[in-house]
Amino acid sequence: MKKISIILIAIALTFSALDAGSKKDKRKYGKEITLKEKTKISEILANPEKYDGKRLLVEGPIVDVCKERGCWIKIGGDKEFESLRFKVEDGVIVFPLDIKGKSAVAEGVLLVKKYSKEELVDAAIERAKKEGTEFDPSTIKEGKTVIQLNGEGALVNTR
Repeated sequence: MKKISIILIAIALTFSALDAGSKKDKRKYGKEITLKEKTKISEILANPEKYDGKRLLVEGPIVDVCKERGCWIKIGGDKEFESLRFKVEDGVIVFPLDIKGKSAVAEGVLLVKKYSKEELVDAAIERAKKEGTEFDPSTIKEGKTVIQLNGEGALVNTR
């Protein structure tokens, strides 16, 4: 009986150490993750209206990071060439550039916004004025739907 108790204690300590190690390998950004069930990015992109306004948890590799303010990351989907932008409020969370290539679990509320061709042209004209660059309105041919996760919290693997 004593041997069984020692073995059980050793197993419990091993799993406890593994769990503690895995938590050390993650960096928290923003709020705590509250959801348990993950939604595939491919499902979101296939039917964005179904998820519009809903709190979601997604997971995937970080394929891009905002180079100006660290205010967004792009999380790669479960299908090739798919990704979802995880946008946070400027200055609330700042993602460092070196997390590109790491994996993330991120929670937020999905926003689906449709822009007309005219709205896109107006925004591009304003951006060009602000940046002091030229813009040709004929380069925008049609409207666009933007799908993004308004970010609240993320866990990024540090390994």
